[in-house]
Amino acid sequence: MAKGYWIGHITLTDPQKYEEYKTANAVAFSKYGGQFIVRGGQFETVCGSARERHVVIEFDSYKKALECHISPEYKAASELRDTYSENDIIIIEGV
Repeated sequence: MAKGYWIGHITLTDPQKYEEYKTANAVAFSKYGGQFIVRGGQFETVCGSARERHVVIEFDSYKKALECHISPEYKAASELRDTYSENDIIIIEGV
C-alpha cells in the first residue's frame, strides 16, 4: 500500500504563538502515525515562488493522511494553525 503525505508551505504571522499549534498537532499526528520527514530547514527556491517554511509529514497510507486531517484532534490544532500562519497544504499519495 502506498504511503500518504502532507506537504505544507507556511508563512508564519506570529512565530511565538505558532508554537501552540506545533504542540497541539502532536496529538493528531501521534494518533494517526504521522512522522515528520521535513520540518523547516534550509531550502533554495529554484523555480517559482515559495513560502518561508516547508513541512512533509509521512503516514502509513493516503487514507490515514486524510483521516488525520479531518479528525477532531486535528481540527482543534488547525484553528491555531490558521490563526498564527498562512498555509498551502496538500495531501498526496506516494509511490
